[in-house]
Amino acid sequence: MSEDGEQRNEIPEREGVPTRRRALMLGAVGASAIVSIRPALASTAVSIVHCQIPVPDAARASGWIAADGSVVASGTAGAFAPPRQPLKGEDVKQALAGGQLPGVEYERSQAYMKYVRNLHSGTSGFTCFASLQMPRG
Repeated sequence: MSEDGEQRNEIPEREGVPTRRRALMLGAVGASAIVSIRPALASTAVSIVHCQIPVPDAARASGWIAADGSVVASGTAGAFAPPRQPLKGEDVKQALAGGQLPGVEYERSQAYMKYVRNLHSGTSGFTCFASLQMPRG
């Protein structure tokens, strides 16, 4: 020990360079953040596949879905009556990956998916649709 009580083998902390102790403390903080974030992401992933997308949204509930995904007057030739229930997030996710919505023929599935792809902020179902497109780690 030196006269002022410091050990000679201790390296003084240089400005901008963390000591081993500080690095270990930062690592511990980072690890706890990961432990707390992972369950939240898992529950988010589960809730995303259980979200629903009404087709069409409540403001246009009486409309039908044209082949291009637009909402048209009910009974319009070539358009499809809306599904009885909102589309499930899990089904939409599979259709986005190249599948087809279950229980409907190909053309109807394509029209519904075009409607979904055209959703915008403020439209019922948009948050669900946006969540389905976010990459999962």
